Amino acid sequence: MARKMGVYAVLAFVLYGLFFYWYLFQFADPKLPFEYEGTNADPATFLNGRELSLSEEYSKIRNLLFFLSTPLEWLIYFLILLFGLSKAFKRWAEDSVKHKLLHTPIYLFWLSLFAFIAVLPLSYISYSLSKTYHISTQSFPSWMKDELIDFWLNYATWLIIVPVLYWLMRKSQKRWWLYLWILSVPFTLFMMFIQPVIIDPLYNDFYPLKNKALETKILTLADKAHIPAEHVFEVNMSEETNAMNAYVSGIGSNARIVLWDTTLNKLSDEQILFIMAHEMGHYVEKHIYWGIAGYLLLSLFGLYLTYRLMNWAVARFGKELKISDTKDIRSLPLFYMIISMLLFASSPLSNFVSRYQETRADTYAIEMTKNPDAAITSFQELTRNGLSQVNPPMLVKIFRYTHPPMLDRISKLEEYEVKHRTE
Repeated sequence: MARKMGVYAVLAFVLYGLFFYWYLFQFADPKLPFEYEGTNADPATFLNGRELSLSEEYSKIRNLLFFLSTPLEWLIYFLILLFGLSKAFKRWAEDSVKHKLLHTPIYLFWLSLFAFIAVLPLSYISYSLSKTYHISTQSFPSWMKDELIDFWLNYATWLIIVPVLYWLMRKSQKRWWLYLWILSVPFTLFMMFIQPVIIDPLYNDFYPLKNKALETKILTLADKAHIPAEHVFEVNMSEETNAMNAYVSGIGSNARIVLWDTTLNKLSDEQILFIMAHEMGHYVEKHIYWGIAGYLLLSLFGLYLTYRLMNWAVARFGKELKISDTKDIRSLPLFYMIISMLLFASSPLSNFVSRYQETRADTYAIEMTKNPDAAITSFQELTRNGLSQVNPPMLVKIFRYTHPPMLDRISKLEEYEVKHRTE
């Protein structure tokens, strides 16, 4: 039975992959709606023929990799359970040391290592693709270093969560999900607080903005928005990518406004000021805190569903999955798989909310800077350097886009420009 379930799972993954290959490469029509042709949102007006072709090619392959990556994780965890690897990891942990407190860390290490190695080829394909299309400038050793940092950070995080999770399961089989959620609230806030000053610097170097004249302009804009900012930080992303970005991270006194050095090198001061005003819009409208509240609410519902689905799966397929009880550490791959499925299923909702917030931040930025030309050209440059699609297919937008497509963003700026000139 287990072998048959494994075959069906692999077949389902293959059919799923073929569907999205057909959807992205055959069905989805990249043609722009006629009413946008010739406008500033039309990529033909700011990209040359080669850039247009590369953008379509790169976007299709990258989107396919996106849709394959998460279900591949589900398949890996499912096969780990079906073929008894989770049971083997537990036995290796128990045989290697006698001290029970070390069993969970060792089991978690083997599980994490196996999953890391299993998904590494797809991660490498994604890295190689970005190198081929000159998006990434990162060397292989640097990329591998980031992958290993990811591995150890994830391992350390789960090493805190997993022992607490299974201790709660043993103490309260019916309420563990609620107690875990209660404990996750301060943990989530703590992780967000330390991210800008401890976690992010593990990957890149951060330092105060070198261009002091530009920093003065940005801080003047921040003062106008009543934002108590003392510094703007830049990060050396040019060592890794040609793409551009800016963002706000952290909460409380550790909140930071960060500019990639690629953005500083490729955009004018006016364009950068619009992007900074956009990030300030997030701060003024407290999008970070709304995002935290939404995440915590979804996580409460998600943990409850995980509790119900784990109990159902063990009761129905416990023999095939080699799990006798949910509170057995061998059920951890099932926990991971269900959590990942629920996150994927909830992404259309979370992305919709994020796109709404990004639209609000765009509106705030253009009202503050009143420079639609700089705004439009900055979005055009972001599109060019990232080879992103101006008008992505519907499923890509729903499941992948946390920002509105450039078609929507640029067209709204054009509407503002027309209205502003009329007034």
